[in-house]
Amino acid sequence: MTPFRAQATALAAIWTMAGAAAADPTHGIAMYGDPALPEGFEALPYANPDAPKGGRFTFAEIGSYDSLNPFVLKGSPVYGQRVYGYESLMGRSYDEPFTLYGWLAESVETGPNREWVEFTIRPEARFSDGSPVTAEDVLWSFEILGTEGHPRYHSAWDKIASSEIVGERTVRFEFSEEDDELPLILGLRPILKKAQFEDVDFAAASNTIPVGSGPYTVGPYEQGRYMVLERDEDWWAADLPLMSGFHNFDEIRYEWFGDGDVAFETFRAGEISSNRETNMGRWQTAYDFPAVRSGDVVLSTIPHERPSGILGFVMNTRRAPFDDWRVREALINAFNFEFINSAINGGTEPRICSYFCNSVLAMEGGSATGRVAELLEPFADELLPGALEGYSLPVSDGSEANRAGTRTAIRLLGEAGYAIDGGVMTHEETGEALSFDIVLPQSAGQYATAAELYVEGLRRIGVDAEVVTVDSAQYKERSDAYDFDMTIYQRAVSLSPGNEQYLYWGADGVDEPGTYNWMGADNPAIEAMIGAMLTAESQEDFRAAVKALDRVLTTGRYVVPFWYSPESHLAHVKEIKYPETIAMYGDWLGFQPDVWWYEEAAE
Repeated sequence: MTPFRAQATALAAIWTMAGAAAADPTHGIAMYGDPALPEGFEALPYANPDAPKGGRFTFAEIGSYDSLNPFVLKGSPVYGQRVYGYESLMGRSYDEPFTLYGWLAESVETGPNREWVEFTIRPEARFSDGSPVTAEDVLWSFEILGTEGHPRYHSAWDKIASSEIVGERTVRFEFSEEDDELPLILGLRPILKKAQFEDVDFAAASNTIPVGSGPYTVGPYEQGRYMVLERDEDWWAADLPLMSGFHNFDEIRYEWFGDGDVAFETFRAGEISSNRETNMGRWQTAYDFPAVRSGDVVLSTIPHERPSGILGFVMNTRRAPFDDWRVREALINAFNFEFINSAINGGTEPRICSYFCNSVLAMEGGSATGRVAELLEPFADELLPGALEGYSLPVSDGSEANRAGTRTAIRLLGEAGYAIDGGVMTHEETGEALSFDIVLPQSAGQYATAAELYVEGLRRIGVDAEVVTVDSAQYKERSDAYDFDMTIYQRAVSLSPGNEQYLYWGADGVDEPGTYNWMGADNPAIEAMIGAMLTAESQEDFRAAVKALDRVLTTGRYVVPFWYSPESHLAHVKEIKYPETIAMYGDWLGFQPDVWWYEEAAE
């Protein structure tokens, strides 16, 4: 247990007894203040309650899948099966960061200091087989996921001191640590049917389809090739305000392809409903085919207000030489972003400046001030250069030579004990050449191009890097086990970061497999900033904690950052439509195909 978490546990008894009366049961819950929508609202603002039902939405997926249980570490499951087959007690509004509304639960109630939470299940809630969702199913789901499920479910379960049924349809959870977000985290846990897993090894049930209560059930499928999700005509939640205008297609079909080029050609041929383009160069040049010119395929630009997140080549600090920050900084300087961005995107996309870039949560480039500085100051002796003083990424002149970046990289590697010997960057004491692999999945696409250009630049300073391509199953296995030197890394972050930050870059992920801490970050300042974020009593303190966290992560030099787009680009067949109102998260979660519909279904 980290020092911060131990301290929080020790304080739990004090704050649990603080405060007066508990809050009354409500239809929703927000991290700060009250939910924006009142009880009895008709629909979320970015959904169309009048959207017709019918039609099919077909996705192209790259790689394969080999699991029908999306709740365990084993195997590669289908994203849509998890999202559309199962429900949680509460559901998100993607127009309100840190706000949830009742889904399986008709109400939520918390203690005066959120030291406990109670959920009351709707009496009409049903699984897809028609059986009721019970309080016993809820308690079992929390425990099985928290102990035998994917590691992403474990941290919240570890903070639950007790759980019990306190009414016919009400469950109560009491907490062992102060964490104001925990009621929201628990509200988002998927609920499964307990009876299905009697005498079954849950963690090994990769070929068992869990029974859910969501809008879709698994239809025809062939592992690794396709899966069809069929809309449940008797779905119990179809008339809930939270779901009004959602899940309008009769079928969602996933087709798997070996690489992105084949998938794109299949889209061009009219067999795929939509294609999300992340390569601006391709968006500008590859979408002038007949179906676009005739209007049968529509090109849509979707604005958003979400942070950039992080995308780039992550360095595994569990291994030398990436355990030396000077080497990592050198490799960041050797990455000629302006040249590579021009080659891939026509130079149109801005660079990711930090993990929360493009948002109010992003670090400022100058010296830390105010509350941010106060939070970081206790760790001043441990922080890397730039965390307090200010830090920015190198900028090249755009030429292929990248002379400034090359000079800086050679200088930093010299400080780390390396020198060029016979054209090879060699450690002066050990005599070992600086070499490493960049592991990529077969579906890497434009990132494979970036890797090849990067490798060429590294050769100029005597660094031997090799691109190694593996299939999707191997890639998942290796990334879960952190079996790589460098690889492509993408982690989306939201305007409401919380406990998931421990899973992304918390110290437990250094040794525990299956987390998102691929870089092996092991920094008490990271844990402390996440802790400060989770216990913030005001929006101002919360933002300061995230800005401080952003500084520690960015100056950790864990990732060679790529680019981001302040808007998204979707090509889709003309028959499928989406609402005029776009949530602040844009086309991220809860958008496609959630609130889309098939126009001809109304005829």
